[in-house]
Amino acid sequence: MQFSIIIPVFNRPEELDELLESLVNVSGFESTEVIIVEDGSTRTSREVVKKYEEKIDIKYCFKSNSGPGDSRNYGMQRASGNYFIILDSDCLLPSGYLDIIKSELKEAFVDAYGGPDAAHESFSRWQKAINYSMTSFLTTGGLRNRETSKRKFQLRSFNMGLSKRAFHSTGGFSKQRIGEDIDLNFKLIEKGFSLKLIPEAFVYHKRRTSWLAFFRQTRSFGRARPILNKIHVGTAKLTYWFPTFFVVGLVVSLLLYFAGLYPFLLIYLLYTIAVFTDAMMKSKNVLVSILSVLAVYTQFFGYGLGFAKSMFRLNVRRMDPREAFPAMFS
Repeated sequence: MQFSIIIPVFNRPEELDELLESLVNVSGFESTEVIIVEDGSTRTSREVVKKYEEKIDIKYCFKSNSGPGDSRNYGMQRASGNYFIILDSDCLLPSGYLDIIKSELKEAFVDAYGGPDAAHESFSRWQKAINYSMTSFLTTGGLRNRETSKRKFQLRSFNMGLSKRAFHSTGGFSKQRIGEDIDLNFKLIEKGFSLKLIPEAFVYHKRRTSWLAFFRQTRSFGRARPILNKIHVGTAKLTYWFPTFFVVGLVVSLLLYFAGLYPFLLIYLLYTIAVFTDAMMKSKNVLVSILSVLAVYTQFFGYGLGFAKSMFRLNVRRMDPREAFPAMFS
């Protein structure tokens, strides 16, 4: 089995530099090629790539902007390996990452795997808070790091692997700029390919560096889900509504509070205390815990509002996805 690592990048040369530096220190990495796909960046990573040309087998490709999914396809089409490891440029790899992947695939081969993410000790407090929000058991994001083979694991493109034959069979990622990894996940299942989560194959994922960027990202995730449900009939779940219910419930609880009815808002207060306490136990940092509460509410509001808007446009106004959200497609 020959691995090729595919990394799309868009205006993030500093982050790519950190990722490549971590790759150099990964055990068993010497014979693995790395393909960097510059997705029409105005701040290119060409100089960063030159730093590593003598250290690793690296290829640099520049193309016009067409989104991360299409850029990953572009890289896989030019890869010499027969198994692709797909990473986001804002990740760092632990030294044992590749050894874990090799061992897992040797023991029980699958055509696609996904791995979780974690926060590195060097990350900012806000990045650690976002990581908590996206991985905690107390939030919707926490579900994915605990999925097992008994459930239908959904791949995330910041840390996943894909066999060459599965890529050619499915055509890879779609032109959808958000949710393209979950779309590929459904296509793999429909074609009968094997998937699994490898819990030990985690990466350090920096995620968004500002509150507004995180809100916009989660809002896009919410908008994408109804589109995916429409494309892949039968994949909708009641749980996808939970963030929207959370937001509506909070608004109603506040209105009832001003009307003199307190119990409903008390539920949200208890939930907030639970999030803060859990974040405190994990981070051992008061500020990170406070920011974690803010990140959780940002995640719910972003996803919940985006999901509701998408459901309204697609199912009430009967708009085509490309008409409803043209920026989400290449």
